[in-house]
Amino acid sequence: MKRTTIIALWLLIVALPVLLMAKQKAAPVDLKGMDRVFLGWVDMSPDDYHRQGYATREDYLAVINHANTSFQETCQKALSGRTMTAAKAKGDENTAGNDVYVKFSDVAYDHGYRLHLSVHFIDLKTNAEIGSIPLKTYTAHFCTLESCMIKELDTVSEELQKEFAAGK
Repeated sequence: MKRTTIIALWLLIVALPVLLMAKQKAAPVDLKGMDRVFLGWVDMSPDDYHRQGYATREDYLAVINHANTSFQETCQKALSGRTMTAAKAKGDENTAGNDVYVKFSDVAYDHGYRLHLSVHFIDLKTNAEIGSIPLKTYTAHFCTLESCMIKELDTVSEELQKEFAAGK
């Protein structure tokens, strides 16, 4: 009896994390008929420049802008078959003429070169959120800050590609 209880407890300890991860997995977003995509700006704070090892805010802002531009180019390739318009700068939300707005929130880039962000899919006809990718941490290893930022955004682009492919 004691052995059975210990085995059952051990199985519960092993299985519980797997069950919790499966529960958190979101259903794919229905993106059928949404062929015109507006990709928002990944708004990382340039005020963290000193913590990231940059001498000036402008130097770090240039890195953020370059990472966003690279991310947009990767997404353009990943979302082939759809028309994609991208934000040109922070605060650009000119979504006119598009079907879906891919908005990023909770964006933070920590001193461990880890990107944290959430993704929201907003139907521009109803202005309602139709799905999301919850707050997640993306990590790249063995890279400079700028190349890590780009690698992590490439991973986000791959997730967007999967969401849009599932919604076709």
